[in-house]
Amino acid sequence: MFEYFLRRLAGTIPVLLAVSVFVFAFVHMLPGDPARMVAGQDASYEQVENVRKELLLDRPLWEQYLRYLNQMAHLELGRSIKTHEPVLTLIGQRFMPTLWLTVVSMIWAIIAGVGLGVLSGVWRGGVADRLAAGGAILGISFPSFWLGLLLMDLFSVRLGWLPTGGYGTWAHFVMPAFTLGSAVAAVMARFTRSAYIEVAGEDYVRTARSKGVPERIVIWTHTLRNALIPVITLTGLQFGFLLGGAIVVETVFAWPGLGRLLIDSVSFRDYPVIQAEILLFAVEFVLINLIVDLLYGMVNPEIRLK
Repeated sequence: MFEYFLRRLAGTIPVLLAVSVFVFAFVHMLPGDPARMVAGQDASYEQVENVRKELLLDRPLWEQYLRYLNQMAHLELGRSIKTHEPVLTLIGQRFMPTLWLTVVSMIWAIIAGVGLGVLSGVWRGGVADRLAAGGAILGISFPSFWLGLLLMDLFSVRLGWLPTGGYGTWAHFVMPAFTLGSAVAAVMARFTRSAYIEVAGEDYVRTARSKGVPERIVIWTHTLRNALIPVITLTGLQFGFLLGGAIVVETVFAWPGLGRLLIDSVSFRDYPVIQAEILLFAVEFVLINLIVDLLYGMVNPEIRLK
């Protein structure tokens, strides 16, 4: 297991190098001139050129990329063009709000999604199955920004129960976490249902029932445990998407996280911050996929990672 872990870590290096190339090229293809934005719209051509030299944007792209790689190798991602603060400091300030929002969203989505999926699988074709299917369709169909605005209008404007935005107390988590996790819960419910029904038709499940094993043990031990293996894969991928894709929800609820930082950085063409955030999202996906693979062996001991 440990050797497999080390091999996977070593395999992430070329992946991250490829991501860094694409990110660097994408950022420099964005329209707009960061030197002009720093100098101001009324600045003269000479002033803009001086700013460009200070930011080292006058150097050839290959030289800028090598400098970017050297900074990454030393865990020094440069300074923000907009605020002149270290990029790592800016990301560190915004990372924890995004992480906590993602964790809370994922916890309730897993509990609700897996629970509804099991209910639908056990009583498939019944009322519970139809209600769960209808709820899943609504959860997938509602755009996150629209659901967030509806919740804000109901619970903040009309009822006054929850704050419209911000970060700090448990009340600030309720609407953003529900909005962010609703689509994940819906997908999780449908995926769990399909996996449960597929496993429930296996011979060892029928054998357990024929031996008189109590139904609750058949459901939770023989069926659900094996059905969770593909669900773990989905959970890891969805967690990565939530962690890197909470931009809309953070904007709607004025959440001080990485999503809003990325939007502000793109608007200002803040190259160092944009590159660092996208690279961070890539690292998150790689690590999450590695953790998912390691969890396979914990859920099903018959699986051996070699």
